[in-house]
Amino acid sequence: MTRFRLTVEFDGRPFMGWQRQAHGPSVQQAIEEAVLGITGEHVTLHAAGRTDAGVHALAMTAHVDIDKPITAFRLMDGLNAKLRSQPVAILKAEVAADDFHARFSCVGRRYLYRIVNRRAPLALEVGRAWRVPVILDAEAMHEAAQCLAGLHDFTTFRSAHCQSESPVKTLDRLNVRREGEAILFDVAARSFLHHQVRSMVGCLELVGCGKWSAADLKAALEARDRHALGFNAPPDGLYFAAAIYPEDVPSPNNR
Repeated sequence: MTRFRLTVEFDGRPFMGWQRQAHGPSVQQAIEEAVLGITGEHVTLHAAGRTDAGVHALAMTAHVDIDKPITAFRLMDGLNAKLRSQPVAILKAEVAADDFHARFSCVGRRYLYRIVNRRAPLALEVGRAWRVPVILDAEAMHEAAQCLAGLHDFTTFRSAHCQSESPVKTLDRLNVRREGEAILFDVAARSFLHHQVRSMVGCLELVGCGKWSAADLKAALEARDRHALGFNAPPDGLYFAAAIYPEDVPSPNNR
């Protein structure tokens, strides 16, 4: 048996999310069925994270164990052939160590959120970005976002359906910048609560359009109460950007 590490890109619009669902298609199901078509094996695919319906991925890491002798290159090409009718691509396949686990070996996760800040409707990016027609102050959003960085109880930004044992998380980074008409959120942490990124972006949008101040955002955080939340940003603009593993982190001697 060989363990393969996969890097997956997908458009989340047709799916109910990453994880298999009884009531609709998922990315996990699509890839597992593609493996079955190539190898004849019923497998379980494990991923670094679980994305919601409509959320996308630039580089989701997953792993799968396969009995049939097959090279990583042939596996990648075979999966992409089977997935051709769906918006899922295997960017990379490689043999992994037997103790590698896409979820439990992961030491960091990065998300990207994209707002298109313009009055005109989206023609090319419908479902792939959140259009906000009111001009946003990206600098004010970035400054306010810094109160969320660090170790906090993020109950306010946690879905009622979140299964995490604790609302306490360490947010390593939440940077906001404008690039033309796009406002980009770079968010990094070891792990996230369900809806945490979308909830933080939704509140920061209120800061950007002047409805909230930085003090209001801080008060919402300190309330530790879901009722203090502004609102959830839609899934359209959210992308799983990267999974970080110990081998990706430079040692102090190499910095």
